[in-house]
Amino acid sequence: MKPPKFDYHAPAAIEQAIELLGRYGGDAKVLAGGQSLMPLLNFRLSRPAALVDLNRIPSLAYIREQAGQVRFGAMTRQRAIEFSPVVRARVPLLGEATRWVGHLPIRTRGTIGGSIAHADPSAEYPAVLTALEGEVVARGPRGERIVKAPDFFQTYLTTSLTPDEILVEVRMRAMPAGAGYAFEEFARRHGDFAIVGIAAVVAKDGARCALARLVAAGAGPVPTRLRAAEEILEHEGLSDAAIEAASRRAAEAVSPDTDIHASADYRRHLTAVLTKRALTRALGVTRV
Repeated sequence: MKPPKFDYHAPAAIEQAIELLGRYGGDAKVLAGGQSLMPLLNFRLSRPAALVDLNRIPSLAYIREQAGQVRFGAMTRQRAIEFSPVVRARVPLLGEATRWVGHLPIRTRGTIGGSIAHADPSAEYPAVLTALEGEVVARGPRGERIVKAPDFFQTYLTTSLTPDEILVEVRMRAMPAGAGYAFEEFARRHGDFAIVGIAAVVAKDGARCALARLVAAGAGPVPTRLRAAEEILEHEGLSDAAIEAASRRAAEAVSPDTDIHASADYRRHLTAVLTKRALTRALGVTRV
């Protein structure tokens, strides 16, 4: 199918883009990489009066290390993240998760801001943002505000962005030196959205687990932080028995739906299997 008719704008500055969103009073969509929006338009599941294309705003594409965070302009392409030395050194979990995102043409065009603003609960980037206790910067006519990941993702494909705001930056906390990490997911075919994905970060202090971060994608309406499973590891360490117990607790903590791809019970089963797999592999990853 072809998309419905819409006005098209390609502003050269963020302020112009915000003004355009205000002009259409919530009946405009922001176009970033277009990897999610264009299919919605072509299937006529979305019928905005206008598209505001951010691709002519070069100041929105960057990767910077600042104040213990790695900061990404919203229009930073996924392919740039995949090969960034800053990402590899400071937030390697994001680099690993990027390899699970779609296929090469999708990653070449797709952006970190577009993926996070789209808020698909099965997507990799929202899970990584949650695992690394990240935040986003939203800018609108009332100025800028910083929103932490748990407050940003509200439900399926819904964020706390208002219709006249643009996500301009994504910030992730740099991972501690020596932390292990892994991103595991299961999909019917490589490149499909995950049926379930697990982001894991662990750090050891001798035999003790000094840090554990676990987040499930595709097992609820938003990325699900598996705090009860994290607490098992932080109290009991990273033994095989503790990992097994944490994996069982992770499956109990999620609230997945049944859909055409998988039942809720199967998603819970995958949550346990992938949590165990991610933790086991994270322990084997060493970083300088």
